[in-house]
Amino acid sequence: MQRCFFCALLLLASLCGFSQERVLPRTLGLRMGVLSAGKLNAITDVPGVKVGQETIIKGDSIRTGVTAIIPQPGNIFQMKLPAAIFSGNGFGKLAGSTQVDELGNLETPIILTNTLSVAAAMEAIVDYTLFQPGNENVRSVNALVGETNDSYLNDIRGRHVTKSDVLRAIQKASEGPVSQGNVGAGTGTVCFGFKGGIGTSSRKLPQGLGGYTVGVLTQTNFGGVLQIDGVPVGEELGKFSFSDKLLNNADGSCMMVVATDAPLDARNLERLAKRAFMGMAKTGGIASNGSGDYVIAFSTAAPIRIPHQPQSPLLKAEYLHNDFTSQLFMAAIEATEEAIINSLFAATSMSGRSGNFVEALPLDKVVPILKKYKRL
Repeated sequence: MQRCFFCALLLLASLCGFSQERVLPRTLGLRMGVLSAGKLNAITDVPGVKVGQETIIKGDSIRTGVTAIIPQPGNIFQMKLPAAIFSGNGFGKLAGSTQVDELGNLETPIILTNTLSVAAAMEAIVDYTLFQPGNENVRSVNALVGETNDSYLNDIRGRHVTKSDVLRAIQKASEGPVSQGNVGAGTGTVCFGFKGGIGTSSRKLPQGLGGYTVGVLTQTNFGGVLQIDGVPVGEELGKFSFSDKLLNNADGSCMMVVATDAPLDARNLERLAKRAFMGMAKTGGIASNGSGDYVIAFSTAAPIRIPHQPQSPLLKAEYLHNDFTSQLFMAAIEATEEAIINSLFAATSMSGRSGNFVEALPLDKVVPILKKYKRL
């Protein structure tokens, strides 16, 4: 009797996404691209960038959460960062995007959550900003909030993400390793028909190419034909969008956040963001009709920060010349590709709303495929 009870507990833990042993591609020896990863292989390899997450799993129907990216220490509103947004496919709710497009700067943390929790996240960012010391006279806040729709596994109509959840994610933010898979805003997501989630990766350029770092964090919830380092894994597994009646819907969304310490202005950050979208394409994503696929890019380079209250009518800053951006573009492509694949490798199988179930990418089948194509 005790043994049956123990087995039932193991099964329940597996369904909720906790007990499965997972391993990241680099641990297996898989190297995507030619550039070196940063020390943590995460967006937090970019100095000053922090990530905090709040995972919300309750009962049999609530599978959601919040991921907060803090771009720099201190008061972001008073010392804004150059930023840009690229909309690969605009079927989404990226709140605050038009002001970033217009002014070319970022003044708040970046929050990722589910589609119907964007409003709660905006309220939290407004509170966070208004109550920071030095912001006593602030009358306008451009909260930047991205989302994907996790309603297959999550009771999204219940709007279970609260303002307090978002503030906790911000408060938890740290510069260390970033949890991946079924965490934060990736708790209830689905990618290529498998369990998606949060993924991150980075690239560190050699000193001869500037020595800059590019870090990427992704929230994966989209479809297509999965490729891993060029290997047609989706085809080999026989599971890909439009392959049968169960996988005809490739909709979802992918949020990509790109950070760099290279001194790029908003124009070149937009160019960097476009390359991140190419990294998504390398994984087999097709940016379907109903997929909101966005890239947010920002620079943390201290000399190019933008004061909220300028002391001079002229901004004095040195930006990277166009001729020295190509290596950063390649870094963004590689890091985005690996971040997306990391989200799949880290995620575990999960059950959720209405008994829906999504299996994790079956590594026991994927590894032999990668060996067959001589990637391992």
